[in-house]
Amino acid sequence: MAYPIWEDTERMILSPRASFAADSRGREIPEEPHPYRTAYQRDRDRVLHCKSFRRLKHKTQVFLAPEGDHYRTRLTHTLEVSQIARTIARALRLNEDLTEAIALAHDLGHTPFGHAGERSLNACVEGGFRHYEQSVRVVEKLENTGRGLNLTWEVRDGILHHTKGEEAATQEGRIVRWADRIAYINHDMDDAIRAGVLREEDIPMEIHLALGDCTAARIDTLVEAMIRASDDTVTMDPAVEPYFEELHTYMYDYLYLNSAAKVEESKVDGIVRALFDHYVSHPDELPQEYALIRERDGVNRAVCDYVAGMTDNYALEVYHDLYVPRGWSVIL
Repeated sequence: MAYPIWEDTERMILSPRASFAADSRGREIPEEPHPYRTAYQRDRDRVLHCKSFRRLKHKTQVFLAPEGDHYRTRLTHTLEVSQIARTIARALRLNEDLTEAIALAHDLGHTPFGHAGERSLNACVEGGFRHYEQSVRVVEKLENTGRGLNLTWEVRDGILHHTKGEEAATQEGRIVRWADRIAYINHDMDDAIRAGVLREEDIPMEIHLALGDCTAARIDTLVEAMIRASDDTVTMDPAVEPYFEELHTYMYDYLYLNSAAKVEESKVDGIVRALFDHYVSHPDELPQEYALIRERDGVNRAVCDYVAGMTDNYALEVYHDLYVPRGWSVIL
């Protein structure tokens, strides 16, 4: 069976360290090759067109329900991760299509209300909840009315390993892991400065001197440090990485854990727990599409999938309907 022409092109232009689509470990359900798209191109397209991807536009990145049009959401974060990851992959002659597919899918399983929602679900679900595992579950079991997206093994591996613990098996997956951190540290700082929570001049001078004095300059420095240092494996220039880690620590100390932007997060736990407990007690109220999950994996798993898939707006709407009294009106 002939491979699409782009798989031959990959052999000619990519580094020997790249993940070639023709060498993929394949899909759980085998498919015929596409005449003009590689397996990784098809994976990217499937993610881009799925419902979970569209819902990311109404899920919190850092700031809950910000009053303004220019703050990041989980969707814009995902797009920025993809852009940074693709830049690195192209410069290293690695597989840009695989990199993009992993980047676009890496947060599909994220909860409403960002990491605050994730912490709440983690406390509700036996065995805990981790958004990277949920992202894999989304593409394997939840999307496409339960059939999943049937993505290649390499994309699913990259999604699963995009954050903590064991690294991805592919260089492309490792790029996404770095790109995710580069993106969120810098765009969260940009949003915090816009919100007046931080000031550019508050950033320690040694970080300014090493990485740059604005978001664009810092991203450029970090991306160049990765391209410069990556050879047999994806890494960052050791002369730059300590300053990146210092910036990461600074952001946790002054934004993620102790800033005015996080005050409202204390209310998230009550909302998520209330929704979870309600549907566990009233499983028949779950949408019909979760009936099969309920039968196959149990009520708690079905409720977890439902609540994790909610957008911020929808979670608030459902909570309001369930727990906030409606005003009495008389129709004459």
